[in-house]
Amino acid sequence: MDRNRTAVLLVDMQKEGKYGIDGMDAAVAAMIPLVESARRNGVPVMYTRQISRADALGLPNREVLDEEGRPIYYRTGSDTLEVVDELAPHPGDIVVDKQRWSGFYATNLDLMLRSLGIRHLVVGGFTTDCCVMTTVFDAYARDYQVTLAKDACAATNAGSHQAAILMMANWVYDIEIADAPQLARKLDGAPYDAWTSTAPDQAPFTGETLASVFAGLDRAGADAR
Repeated sequence: MDRNRTAVLLVDMQKEGKYGIDGMDAAVAAMIPLVESARRNGVPVMYTRQISRADALGLPNREVLDEEGRPIYYRTGSDTLEVVDELAPHPGDIVVDKQRWSGFYATNLDLMLRSLGIRHLVVGGFTTDCCVMTTVFDAYARDYQVTLAKDACAATNAGSHQAAILMMANWVYDIEIADAPQLARKLDGAPYDAWTSTAPDQAPFTGETLASVFAGLDRAGADAR
């Protein structure tokens, strides 16, 4: 990995908690050493933030509104927009605001990445099955190579989290998936374990096999040791 062409991207790791994200605190804790490693090694740390204008302009179809017609989630003028304190941006970090799920849709994220010469993204954030997954697929469509920090992602429930990661494993043909401590080792230039895609639809699953196939992502890393 060329660290000069790598960035760590935190997707919507904001204070908004009304969705009831399962494992939010654990995902934040997992991301901390990865961000610390990035900063230590001069790797850019970038952020997306979901925003909903208080005047309701530009909202997705059927966005949830309160009785006054204002968006309930990620509303401008509230602290729910801000990145969680433990991962707050440093001066000079790039923060990209967005109004749709993907960090690339109608934003300057791609421009910022290309201006920095970035070709490899290490990604984590919220929620796994929505903004993280759509951002990863859009990164792949733009020929970025993606490494997913799976324990630094979270969704509203474990099933959605696992299914989204397996869908990315199956259809992002060059994706690498690992836990954040292993990826911190990668940024440090130390040996690390990761699951790497080698073929399309490599981790097919059903409702009955979801958990066991997901567990195979960890076993693949263990087998490599």
